[in-house]
Amino acid sequence: MTPLKPYLIRSIYEWIVDNNLTPHLLVNAEHPGVVLPTDFIEDGRIVLNVRPEAVQGLMLGNEEIQFNARFAGKAMRISTPTKAILAIYAKENGKGMIFDPEEGDDEPPPPQPEPKAPQRPQLRVVK
Repeated sequence: MTPLKPYLIRSIYEWIVDNNLTPHLLVNAEHPGVVLPTDFIEDGRIVLNVRPEAVQGLMLGNEEIQFNARFAGKAMRISTPTKAILAIYAKENGKGMIFDPEEGDDEPPPPQPEPKAPQRPQLRVVK
């Protein structure tokens, strides 16, 4: 089964843009595989403005989010695994979604123990 998180990110992004708000991504900058501007990382996190006018070539994929943007006047290709996204929200009102950083949404749930066969009732005669 495919992970739910990328679909939620795409739908919330679209909802924010449709309402003329500014979508922001909160990213765990310490996650393996991220390519981010290190000068703007604070406390291991970075907030990225991903409104259509601020980025080029935005790709909200199932495994990775990529786009081109400028930071302090320098063009940069941003790449972050979807697992590194901590939240997506509208800058103006904060509405959006926070994701559980510990959630392994692409891992199958742990197997459930098999139910025990029902035992036959133990009745005895009381006089």
